[in-house]
Amino acid sequence: MDAQTNFSKTIRLVVLSYAVLVILAAVWADAGRADSPVPSQQAAVSLSIEGLPLGKDYPYRSPLDVAVSSKDNLVYALQHTGQCVDIVSLESKSIVHSIPLDGAPSGLALDETHNRLYVTYGQKPGHVAIINTQSKKITATIQAGFAPTAPVVCADGQTLYVCNRFDNAIAAYDLKTKKIRSRISVAREPIAAALTPDNTLLIVAHHLPAQAAIKEQVAAAVDIIDTAAFKAAASIQLPNGSTGLRDVCVSPDGRYAYIPHTLARFGVPTTQVDRGWMNTAALSIIDLSKRTWLTTVLLDEADLGAANPWSAACSQDGQWLAVTHSGTHEISLIDRQALHARISRVDAGQKVSEVSGNLTTIPNDLAFLTGLRRRVRLPGCGLRGVVISGKTVVAAEYFSDSLALVELTEAASPSVQSMSFGKPSDLSEIRRGEIAFHDAALCFQQWQSCASCHPDARADALNWDLLNDGIGNPKNSRSMLFSHAITPVMISGIRPNAQTAVRAGFRFIQFASVPEETAVCVDAYLKALRPIPGKAVNEQEPSAAVLRGKQLFARAKCSSCHTDAYYTDGKLYDVGLGPDERGIRQFVTPPLAEVWRTAPYLYDGRAESIREVLTTYNRGDTHGKTSDLSEQDIDDLAAYILSL
Repeated sequence: MDAQTNFSKTIRLVVLSYAVLVILAAVWADAGRADSPVPSQQAAVSLSIEGLPLGKDYPYRSPLDVAVSSKDNLVYALQHTGQCVDIVSLESKSIVHSIPLDGAPSGLALDETHNRLYVTYGQKPGHVAIINTQSKKITATIQAGFAPTAPVVCADGQTLYVCNRFDNAIAAYDLKTKKIRSRISVAREPIAAALTPDNTLLIVAHHLPAQAAIKEQVAAAVDIIDTAAFKAAASIQLPNGSTGLRDVCVSPDGRYAYIPHTLARFGVPTTQVDRGWMNTAALSIIDLSKRTWLTTVLLDEADLGAANPWSAACSQDGQWLAVTHSGTHEISLIDRQALHARISRVDAGQKVSEVSGNLTTIPNDLAFLTGLRRRVRLPGCGLRGVVISGKTVVAAEYFSDSLALVELTEAASPSVQSMSFGKPSDLSEIRRGEIAFHDAALCFQQWQSCASCHPDARADALNWDLLNDGIGNPKNSRSMLFSHAITPVMISGIRPNAQTAVRAGFRFIQFASVPEETAVCVDAYLKALRPIPGKAVNEQEPSAAVLRGKQLFARAKCSSCHTDAYYTDGKLYDVGLGPDERGIRQFVTPPLAEVWRTAPYLYDGRAESIREVLTTYNRGDTHGKTSDLSEQDIDDLAAYILSL
């Protein structure tokens, strides 16, 4: 598990000798000026998880996940921005029924034995729709938590587990009473879950790291929950730099769990992108019998990245493991049994490649899957959820509003089909920008997309040593929300506006040149983002703590700098947090809208919580007069800030 850290430190020393030559080119910026600011941050009635307003102005279906019924050969396709579930016949390749929902759906679970489909949707509060698969109607609705996702149903049909992503909690629901049975708090953003075949363990993947970004080990975690006691049996931190988790699947024999994710090499300056210098695509493997991390294999090749792995599925016979790559529009078909045989040889001390001599070196081996995996390019765009039904792989193609069907064979080029959900809508400028933001094909050798460091157009919780303000001074990645409404941009204000930053990002982070039309579309997409309030201050009955915190926000003089609709005056201040390694002391006032979602905090991510910002890292009242506040006052002020 320390191999990534050691690797990063070694490489950093190597590049320092020549990186100064690169800085002069990277510091150069376009002369573009910011245009009109983002419209009002008024939240729409229904939003996607990225905060995009949905409805007639965004007429796309955006299939996010799929489930297949083996009884009647039907596919249940979760349409995220379409706000419905489409039922598709694999025989006729057509939609046979569509079930509308009152919000953007986020996850589904099929219980064929009891003829039920469970669909999580909405945000705050979220809900679970229970659909009778025979009548194709919603028969009941359960209120869930904040942004529920990843429903998992027990084999007996009596218990449903749901990840309430932004509550940082897992809930167990009694399906007889339709009421919550128990609830446990977990680490940051539980986003995916899977049960072992015997239903005794629930494996939960967390989207982002929860640590301060300055710690030596910064990585997302995987929890193993004992379902009988309904408490955590183990918490496993993945290799350093693991972020952007989206899915987890369990092998048919219950021995292993597989988690696709990005493995960021954030410990080195961003002087290049090839050979996975910045980001690699990874598949982490958990040994469920030992309840420990086994290893992490890379899904890239030495000269061709496989960016943004999203979902994974095992075939029922245990032979195949399929992984979707949302950034490169591919599926990796991995011989699962051969994969474990190779891992076992390494564990026994055999050197299977120039790199892999033990389990801790496998995460740095771009050749480890050679001969074990086929990369299949699909006709659609933006792969998301995947399932294997018999010998057919079914994958959601989010941006092309279609399903991919891939036949599992030993052939070098398996049969591939794509089924459209109807006549495609003309792509708006916003949709084209959303596609470009997630498209690693625009990057040199497909190593990363904008979404690699900005999942959901927010931030990956890591510190990156970008070259725009020198070298050797990493800064915490920032959310893209309202990026075009505030000037200057970047935490040190090094770019005059977001338009400049978007174009510089393609040149100096993706090492590619894109047409101006593409950059304009990315601008439009980022401008369209809207915040998802934490615990909104404009609710009819905000909590007493939030109301008290709102008054304290003014009393502590937070409102002096965190002004206007975006809670920032856009100015640079020395608030006693610097200097950084290059002597920079002044930093742009960060906007507070949706700040509840963007931990860690401060320019270098040193603070894990808003409470730390107000106390531990506010010595001398340099950014807010908080020294005279009581413990209760601090809690109330933090509650208000986290409500924005």
